[in-house]
Amino acid sequence: MIGIIDYGMGNLGSVTNAFRFLELDAKIVSSRQEMDSCRALILPGVGAFGDCMRHLVEHDFVESIEGWVRGGKPLMGICLGLQALFQSSEESPDVPGLGIFAGTVKKFDLPRELKVPQIGWNRMVEVQPDCPMFEGIDDRSFFYLVHSYYVFPANEAIVAGRTDYGVDYCSSVWHENVFATQFHPEKSQSAGLRMLRNFWNWAEHTY
Repeated sequence: MIGIIDYGMGNLGSVTNAFRFLELDAKIVSSRQEMDSCRALILPGVGAFGDCMRHLVEHDFVESIEGWVRGGKPLMGICLGLQALFQSSEESPDVPGLGIFAGTVKKFDLPRELKVPQIGWNRMVEVQPDCPMFEGIDDRSFFYLVHSYYVFPANEAIVAGRTDYGVDYCSSVWHENVFATQFHPEKSQSAGLRMLRNFWNWAEHTY
């Protein structure tokens, strides 16, 4: 069973529908107690970094997520759920992130012809082609993005995929039991659905 964390800011409907379409077991998790029956977690998110962290605190998920990761259990972050894994963001400079990964979140500083936020389809170049979430997905496949900020990891070794939008930025990370994407797999048609299935398989057979 995969738990989709509901802290008041996630794209729960589309993520839940994607797993339902794939006929894979997933449920919405609204409290830390409900995490106990899950093999893996998904941290979705849309909106602002500061609001995200405030909601995670209010819903008592911060220590639960940190403990989940320290315990070696699989976690997948999506969009704002990726950004929240880092230490800080230029969007909300005084608000600490979860700090699962060292690094920060930067705002796009782009030529005028490139609109911010980036909205639409873009390619992901696989940096770690052995990542189990990339199985059966062609390198440079298109995924759907909506964002004005991007993660800047302190450790390049965790970068799993990169995307070019005026700047070559990290669009997915993978380290041990944590995988996360800036793009929305649940909105990315066949490649994205395959990625979600890969995560489910990885969590089911590895942990």
